[in-house]
Amino acid sequence: MEAILVYTTFPNWESAKKVVKELLERKLAVCANMREHEAMYWWDGEIRDEKEIGVILKTEVSKWKELRDTIRELHPYEIPLIARIDLDKLNREYSEWMARVLFG
Repeated sequence: MEAILVYTTFPNWESAKKVVKELLERKLAVCANMREHEAMYWWDGEIRDEKEIGVILKTEVSKWKELRDTIRELHPYEIPLIARIDLDKLNREYSEWMARVLFG
């Protein structure tokens, strides 16, 4: 199994939980870690300073395209960040658990 992490951000807990729940129900990810953080970024010609919810999703590389497209479809941001992080190594037990969840 080729495990990957997918990172994205949301404007609030409500939107993050709604999208993550849908991704889990569709078995596009096995787990999500969510944390609130301060974000500073350029938007519409000015620097913004707001709270965001960062989400790290754990999944398998074969789910990447469908996961990415589903996040795009459900995401409240006009231009969401959807970053794939390939994992070089993953412990066997976790990898086996991921396979059971994603592929039955």
